[in-house]
Amino acid sequence: MRKNVALSVLVLLAVLGGLSGCGKDGTPPPKGPQPSALPSYQVRSSDTVTGSPTLDAARSRGHLVVGAKEDQPYLGQKNPATGEYSGFDIEVAKMVGADLGFAPEQIEFRTIASANRETALQNGQVDYYVGTYTINDNRKKLVGFAGPYFIAGQALLVRKNETKINGPQDLAGRKVCSAAGSTPYQRIQQDYPQAKLIGYDTYSACVDNLITGQVDAVTTDNAILQGYAAKVPDELKIAGQPFSKEPYGIGVPKNDTVLRLALDDALQRHEQNGDWKKAYEATLGLSGVPAPEPPPIDRYQ
Repeated sequence: MRKNVALSVLVLLAVLGGLSGCGKDGTPPPKGPQPSALPSYQVRSSDTVTGSPTLDAARSRGHLVVGAKEDQPYLGQKNPATGEYSGFDIEVAKMVGADLGFAPEQIEFRTIASANRETALQNGQVDYYVGTYTINDNRKKLVGFAGPYFIAGQALLVRKNETKINGPQDLAGRKVCSAAGSTPYQRIQQDYPQAKLIGYDTYSACVDNLITGQVDAVTTDNAILQGYAAKVPDELKIAGQPFSKEPYGIGVPKNDTVLRLALDDALQRHEQNGDWKKAYEATLGLSGVPAPEPPPIDRYQ
């Protein structure tokens, strides 16, 4: 048991990129975003954006507070040694922050679990949230969304030697792990009730349990899973094809329409000037999937 616990800890650290020497012999060190490859973002004057209580509070304190994930390779990942966040979602947060008048060093990232995102926005714990946050009608009743800035799809991550799971239709009686409160968790719960669903606060906990054989599959968006698979390709693979459409948006307080539309404008500018693609290629593109076309922005009323 002691040996298994030690192995579990080492594998998880390797997946998260905290250690480069914990994999098998010959496994290359995990790749991560290189600062030299990341675009820089011109800080714009925010004088033209008025009437946002969220922005007024951020200006008063002198910095933005942005909600994010910390355990998603190439999307939102926190370096345990330095405390720095990196990934595609982090770059999106920085580029739109620059358009609001805040330099990257004026952004404080705060890890918020999937189940707590709406509460964090409603209570003012964060100014906006960028962390694989799927836009849907139920969430729009509680918060607002700028974007979408990316389209993902729910998929399944399994061990490399798994041959009997090729899609959600094969999950009956199998242990499936996802983040509690997430859209993928709810979809398995509703559409595939014969699966043995297990929920954790983080996907990294699910992946750790998958590698050590305690669950049979991990389900979430393919963008997240491709990062984990790329970290340990000898251990994990994505099974089958995506079986949903997940538009990622920037979560904002529900009634702050000024902020939401300002973020829409910022996303559009950075998609048009090439920053969006450069940020993708330097982060999520490292998993081996080329940059798609950014989706049309939905400026809903």
